[in-house]
Amino acid sequence: MDINYELYKVFYYVATSLSFSEASKKLYISQSAVSQSIKTLEKKLGQTLFIRSTKRVQLTPAGSLLLKHVEPAMNLISRGESQLLDSGTLGLGQLHIGASDTICRYFLVPYLKQFHKMFPNVPIKVTNATSIQCVELLDQRKVDLIVTNFPNTHLNHAYIQKTVCNFSDVFIANPAYFDLKDREISLAELNQYPIMMLDRKSTTSEFLHNLFLQHQLELIPEIELSSNDLLIDLARIGLGIAFIPDYCLTKESRDLFVLKTREKLPMRQMAASVNTTLPVSASTEEFLKLLPTVSD
Repeated sequence: MDINYELYKVFYYVATSLSFSEASKKLYISQSAVSQSIKTLEKKLGQTLFIRSTKRVQLTPAGSLLLKHVEPAMNLISRGESQLLDSGTLGLGQLHIGASDTICRYFLVPYLKQFHKMFPNVPIKVTNATSIQCVELLDQRKVDLIVTNFPNTHLNHAYIQKTVCNFSDVFIANPAYFDLKDREISLAELNQYPIMMLDRKSTTSEFLHNLFLQHQLELIPEIELSSNDLLIDLARIGLGIAFIPDYCLTKESRDLFVLKTREKLPMRQMAASVNTTLPVSASTEEFLKLLPTVSD
């Protein structure tokens, strides 16, 4: 079917803003032209793409399905334009990385600093998201590279370029509130205490819930948050026992202790991944070279 690319472009802007007026502003065309383009596309496809009302615009199931295909294509075109327009003297385009705030703060910063020193003319963009959301960004071609926790059930193993870090997860608490410092505690007994952890949208949450299930235990956290640093702060004031990656413990964490668990917690990794269905940009290749390679 021969459909003008501009019609899909108009559809994309309406679908992502859910507003005909916003789309017209971004496209620098009249609202009536936007409306006519959508009507033309719907006629050509034989499908209604939007539910229009006086108060709001919604995608139909057909519109949602189309957006899933159009959005990655639009992002791919945008990335191609950026790589051409932003290329510096060394021929490297923008580097766009997706990673959680924890991975950025405790792992990536030194490598970003090194890369920026080596290639000062290359723009660096970092998008913070959970490891699960980062996979979606990579699938949608919104980022060049992601560094995520692994195992990650959402990640295509073919995308993994290298394992860059091994780490362990730990339970931490303030000894002033929990008299467990010199004891070895089972997961079953630990489950009787208030456990604080990352929310359900994280690989860490998936990992811990699965670990408890393997021991026929149902984990019901007392507190679920999106920040490991905040979990540490709450453990410090005695609100519960926090579950965090061991690399988050710093000199400032000396007032907390790591619980000894009877069951050994499996080691996890960080993995650097790219979308292998696309050409890897020169900037991404250079950044990957800086990252360490460790054995699983």
